[in-house]
Amino acid sequence: MSDHRDTAHTSEPDDFAVQIADSVESFVLAVTEVAKGDEPGSAISLLLLEVSQLLLAGGRLGAIEDVVPEDRFEPDTGPEPDGVELRERLAELLAPIDVYHEVFDPYGPPEKPSAFRISDDLAGVVAELRHGLVHYREGRVSEALWWWQFSYLSNWGSTCTAVLRALQSLIAHVRLDSPIGAAVDGADTDQDGLTDEQLEQQAGDLMAAELGL
Repeated sequence: MSDHRDTAHTSEPDDFAVQIADSVESFVLAVTEVAKGDEPGSAISLLLLEVSQLLLAGGRLGAIEDVVPEDRFEPDTGPEPDGVELRERLAELLAPIDVYHEVFDPYGPPEKPSAFRISDDLAGVVAELRHGLVHYREGRVSEALWWWQFSYLSNWGSTCTAVLRALQSLIAHVRLDSPIGAAVDGADTDQDGLTDEQLEQQAGDLMAAELGL
């Protein structure tokens, strides 16, 4: 594993760095395309595949030794997109099934599941990955790998895992003909006044149409 750590210090990317960068860029481009809404019928399936593939890259980053960047302080990457447009487009596309529930830390003290939005999570992950891409495209390979590894361990790894569980659960509910349950008591899902029954029906109709059932 030390070969990845050592070569990360060079300005030229090695095979490992190229593969990680390709995975990151593929995810960013794919989510951006899905958010355009040109093919809503395949949105859930495409996001399931893309999140799964990104987590494979994240697993590789988590399995190697700590990447140490060349510079002591992170170079300024300049202004970054705020991600509002991407978030709003995803929220509109995923409206019936955007909110899901997750326990933040399965090894922490018992806690009530919290409500999250797939659109918020994906937009946040894209923003973090783009930050590393700026370093990578500027030739700061070790800085890019350090950022992707650090942010995977601290944030987007767990975020993508939660999103993957939500997407997989949606498909499982439809394929196994299992109704989507009501929201947890007291959870703030902010669903524009729709009842749990209406949300369940919308989500079921959306997935049934996508899967051709």
